[in-house]
Amino acid sequence: MDDIKIEELDLYEILEIDIKSTAAEIKKAYRKKALQCHPDKNPDDPGAAKKFHQLSKILEILTDEAARSAYDKVLKGKQEAALRHKELDSKRRKLKEDLEDREKRAAGKGVSQKTADQKLREEIERLRKEGSKQVEEEVEYIRRKIREEQEQSANSVDGTKYRIKIKWSASKNDTSNGGYTQEMLHRFLSKYGDVQELVMSPKKMGSALVEFSDKKAAEMAVDFEKGLGANPLTLEWVGGPPQRANRPTSNLVKESDFESVTFMKLRQAEERKKLIAQMMAEDDET
Repeated sequence: MDDIKIEELDLYEILEIDIKSTAAEIKKAYRKKALQCHPDKNPDDPGAAKKFHQLSKILEILTDEAARSAYDKVLKGKQEAALRHKELDSKRRKLKEDLEDREKRAAGKGVSQKTADQKLREEIERLRKEGSKQVEEEVEYIRRKIREEQEQSANSVDGTKYRIKIKWSASKNDTSNGGYTQEMLHRFLSKYGDVQELVMSPKKMGSALVEFSDKKAAEMAVDFEKGLGANPLTLEWVGGPPQRANRPTSNLVKESDFESVTFMKLRQAEERKKLIAQMMAEDDET
């Protein structure tokens, strides 16, 4: 925000708070705004990073007692001047502006306001040099919240919710497995959408597990896929069908968020291992 004059902005209006707001209220308003305009949430907005940086500078000024006091003096002075200016009609306003301009040149009037502006700039420069631990903590808080939302979003599009168990008729010693192969099942199922994983039971004939990456694809497979006419398939949800979402899906996970994506993939792999082990256990029981 080095290229923006603080004295020309209403920091309280930007945060949508009152000039008498407490430090706690200022932090709360900052967090709300910062989470909304964070660059990771607005990848298509080239100005998102600047907006986020601006909010951090606003927090820095309003949470520093000396800087806030200096800013408030400038803001109140401008508000009072604007109010007086508004009360004048256009003709008197022009006369007033001309008079003030002459007075400034002739007698150095307006020094008080200039001093207030200078004081504010000095406080801003001091904060720039010293830094603010409080602001650093708040920025880290926002970063952590964004990361949590990204992980939650990754979970919301996790294909592990779209797993289906497939059964068909096949005797224990049937080497043809009822006429089905993994390649054949994949061909039948992939026409509905992306098949993320397909596992044939290693022991029990006539049993397999499929995982779709898309909910709609999984629903269509359950509703319409019958397989071979001579030996039809039965498709059932693992753990029941997924709940219908009441909110729009979000695409907050980026390729750059390696940590979240890696965590999600590892968790999916572990889930697959558990389900395969469960299928094998069921085979043994059968």
